[in-house]
Amino acid sequence: QVPVIAVMTTGGGTRALTSLLGNLLGLQKLGLLDVISYITGSSGSTWTLSHLYQSTDWSHKDLSRQIGEVRRHMTKCKLSCFSLESLKYYFAVILQAHTPCQEGPLVLLSLFLVNSQKNNHKLSDERQALSQGQNPLPIYMILNIKEDYSLSEFKEWVEFTPYEVGFLKYGAFIRAEDFGSEFFMGRLMKKLPESRICFMKGDVLHCEYLNCMCMYGVFNIIQTLHGTANEASSSACGHEQETYIVNPECGIMSIIRQVLSERVMVSKFYNFLKGFQVHNEYLQSKSFCIWKDTVLENFPNQLTETEKYICLADTAGYIDISYPPLMRPERKVDVVLHLNYSSGSQTSPLEEASKYFLKQGIPFPKIHMSEEEKNNLKECYIFEDTETPEAPIVVFFPLVNDTFRKYKKPGVERSLAEMAQGKVDVSSIFSPYCINSFTYTEDEFDKLIELTSYNIQNNKKLILEALNSAIEQKRQHKR
Repeated sequence: QVPVIAVMTTGGGTRALTSLLGNLLGLQKLGLLDVISYITGSSGSTWTLSHLYQSTDWSHKDLSRQIGEVRRHMTKCKLSCFSLESLKYYFAVILQAHTPCQEGPLVLLSLFLVNSQKNNHKLSDERQALSQGQNPLPIYMILNIKEDYSLSEFKEWVEFTPYEVGFLKYGAFIRAEDFGSEFFMGRLMKKLPESRICFMKGDVLHCEYLNCMCMYGVFNIIQTLHGTANEASSSACGHEQETYIVNPECGIMSIIRQVLSERVMVSKFYNFLKGFQVHNEYLQSKSFCIWKDTVLENFPNQLTETEKYICLADTAGYIDISYPPLMRPERKVDVVLHLNYSSGSQTSPLEEASKYFLKQGIPFPKIHMSEEEKNNLKECYIFEDTETPEAPIVVFFPLVNDTFRKYKKPGVERSLAEMAQGKVDVSSIFSPYCINSFTYTEDEFDKLIELTSYNIQNNKKLILEALNSAIEQKRQHKR
């Protein structure tokens, strides 16, 4: 009768990175971190998770230390990263790396935006933080796409955990340390070294701010400094596949604008499903059918098993969510804490997720919010489908500044001298937390942490209400 509880996060660049830390701090202060079974993330939120899971018992320690480390990197000046010495170091790392050599911009961002120090941590290393069940299982979400098709024509959900990497639709997974290696008909043909986590952040767990134009400029500077960089890179990484950036053909100013907002990042990796035979019985299986959402699923010779490579892209290109792994029937998730950091409409990812899952026949609450409600969002909402016990209860936290303006702690009003600390702009076009910002002042960072922690703590009653409702549903369903 104990409910299975998950935290679902969205992307949002450094805003997601920082806000998730604040939300988790709020859950820790409420004593609720130890009841969480799963934490899913995409884009910016994956930076937070991969940072936390380098500590074997992070959820049992005061999060203030980890927040302090991120604060130091988020508020420091990045100009030193452009020094000749730094550029030479980045170039040396790229040459030695077994990830695609054209990933220069991705690798550089991974190396110094959050983790400027040398870091040899790998995804499979995060098992140490799970060996005793001491922390929630982290699940990183991304999409597999086809180069010549739009997302409406083809896309597949891919999940990464410290234990395995795989496709939800095919129910096919490999060990995390084997991702990127060559497979044929399910057999490991050529084992390649596992990527370090800082490369995985750039390659697989894409962050929106990987689209920053200046990083691409840095890589070009490196190539200029070293002259034969392309030839050296090709010979050093001959077995790897290209990573490329999809650019619209337009003027330079238009390119810059799109780079800072909607450029699509794609990485190629060897397809571990290559050579599998897709038969009619397979196409009719329940697991396959619930994730069948594009026309190409009707043509087995168009599916992933025929491709030499998989092409991975940010989930925000479709829906900025990391729900799908939680919707696997085997996980039996009862309550989802939806922490939203997306740009644009705060309710859009949840509404789109609801429509998508209901269309796929996956139990999920229907989301009904009036325009007035959307324009005046509260800190927390509960969505529940009492007629469908298999549907999770969703506790939705949009990123808003509501009662925090007047209260510094739940139930503790601000004095006149403290009112300025309650002014946190997370919604206007002038917000310092816009998607293309990757450096905050100390005051901006602290305010976002305090706001997101407060929003969780101030809604303890609603969270407990959802948990009690889940317990009651399980009792009734059992009878």
